[in-house]
Amino acid sequence: MTRKQHFFAFSLVLLFLLNCTNTVVAQPAAAPAPGPPGPTNVTKVLEKAGQFTLFIRLLKATSVADQINHQLNDTNNGMTLFAPTDNAFSSLSSGTLNSLNDQEKVALIQFHVIPTYVSLSQFQTVSNPLRTNAGDSSRFEYPLNVTTFGNSVNISSGITNTSVSGTVYTDGQLAVYQVDKVLLPWDLFGAKPPAPAPSPEKPKKKKADAVADGPDGKADDSSAMSLMTNIKNAVVFAHAIAAVIFLL
Repeated sequence: MTRKQHFFAFSLVLLFLLNCTNTVVAQPAAAPAPGPPGPTNVTKVLEKAGQFTLFIRLLKATSVADQINHQLNDTNNGMTLFAPTDNAFSSLSSGTLNSLNDQEKVALIQFHVIPTYVSLSQFQTVSNPLRTNAGDSSRFEYPLNVTTFGNSVNISSGITNTSVSGTVYTDGQLAVYQVDKVLLPWDLFGAKPPAPAPSPEKPKKKKADAVADGPDGKADDSSAMSLMTNIKNAVVFAHAIAAVIFLL
């Protein structure tokens, strides 16, 4: 081969190598495989949605958020949460929350939690009353009643009547629904029965009656008997004198 042919062949090889190098460099790096999803955190779900600042604060202050997260991540049980908006809390009467002690605030927040996952369509077939996390395990303590009309879900606590106004989050285990009123349980805010009337006191005897029945009363009876005896004796004595005079 001539020198020109060698140079031409070398140039072709060099161009081929440069083209391969550019192709390798231009190849983008493969994206890392996504890791497993992190544990569900109910407060982070609400923070991402916005407009639930007051409810988040109460969830943390009462430790109900920790209870929900534990049940979601450490058990197979689902949860349903009715989340009142900040406007819902603002519409409460002044002093409503301040009138509750710590235990009652826990019950109020737990009243917004159903210990099972309920989808919107499942509300049409649930049995009333719904059991909440408030109170004991009875469905009749702190109960909620749900009615549906088409796609509308209405909720009643006996004091509060409202509707589900939107779905905040759902993943098949946790369902969070927005409500525009705070659900007030009857057990905390319902009319209390009137206190029983005190039993009437037994009448006390007056001292005057006691005195009349006392020793002075007996003394009066004794004086009267003595007077009658004296009168009888005087009559007998008078008859005796009259008989003596008649004999004379």
